Amino acid sequence: MIIFIITILLAYLVGSIPSGLIIGKVFYKTDIREHGSKNLGGTNTFRTLGVKAGLVVTAMDILKGTLATQLPLIMGADIHPLAAGVAAVFGHMYPVFAGFRGGKAVATSGGILLGYHPLLFLLLVCVFFLSLYLSKYVSLSSMVAAAVALLYTLITDIHDIPLLIVLSVIAIFIFIRHRANIKRIIDKTEPKIKWL
Repeated sequence: MIIFIITILLAYLVGSIPSGLIIGKVFYKTDIREHGSKNLGGTNTFRTLGVKAGLVVTAMDILKGTLATQLPLIMGADIHPLAAGVAAVFGHMYPVFAGFRGGKAVATSGGILLGYHPLLFLLLVCVFFLSLYLSKYVSLSSMVAAAVALLYTLITDIHDIPLLIVLSVIAIFIFIRHRANIKRIIDKTEPKIKWL
């Protein structure tokens, strides 16, 4: 039980590492929570600090999820990798190191899949960038990827109940945390990317 608690807590703390805040303050002397959407995720980093910083922050956020899925193995804990991954996602959305104001957990959720189901991760990367190329909306592409992940699992991995549950919960969270973006997309006021 102690190992279970420590592993979940570590996963949460890994997820809580505020990549966007660290990169912004250390290398750009900028708190990205004071700019753009005021969000700590990769999208706001792209908008506020540029492509290079956005790529670094996105990669860091992905790796948080991947590392979390490996913690049960590292710690020798009898915990499903996805449970630790969800703890990291929760940490990313509500980080203890950044006043519980985090990101929307798209990249960290992707990192969970990289650690647990690499093929699905690669498929979703392709889906995300295809949607991004066609729409120029990062938020829409994130929601499309979440929906495709769930649909793919329902079709090909329906017997993997933990994956199905986790993807369902993550998809719900992603849509909820993008509700303001959905309204802006409908109103045609959502910012479009210019680099793709």
